Amino acid sequence: MSNPFEYYQNIYRATQPAPQQGQQTGQGQGFAAPSGGMITQQGQVVASPSMFEQSYVENILRYNRGKIATVYMTFTGNQQQVFVGYVMGAGRDHIVLRDVNSNKTFILLTIYLDYVTFDEQIGLPYEL
Repeated sequence: MSNPFEYYQNIYRATQPAPQQGQQTGQGQGFAAPSGGMITQQGQVVASPSMFEQSYVENILRYNRGKIATVYMTFTGNQQQVFVGYVMGAGRDHIVLRDVNSNKTFILLTIYLDYVTFDEQIGLPYEL
């Protein structure tokens, strides 16, 4: 049996939500991935067009790489700190910022992030 869902076909169909408009059902075409893409039968994640329209802080920061940002953070014990620097990069759980005065580079964990401001127009990875 090449497809494990053939054996548990009725159970699998009963536990799956109804497909939304434009969503593939997984019957030989692929399955939905947690990231919003599709997992092919070969195990590869394929990006869906809507995957690039998702708005996350790290995507917005990456889109504004090289601009000066003011990052407001609150650490354990209500210790608040403000960082001002050039956005060097951002990931799912961190922001890389280079201080404008000292050229010191900070890796800031987004779990402590309150908000980010820019003193100039920012770019967005999607249309408003």
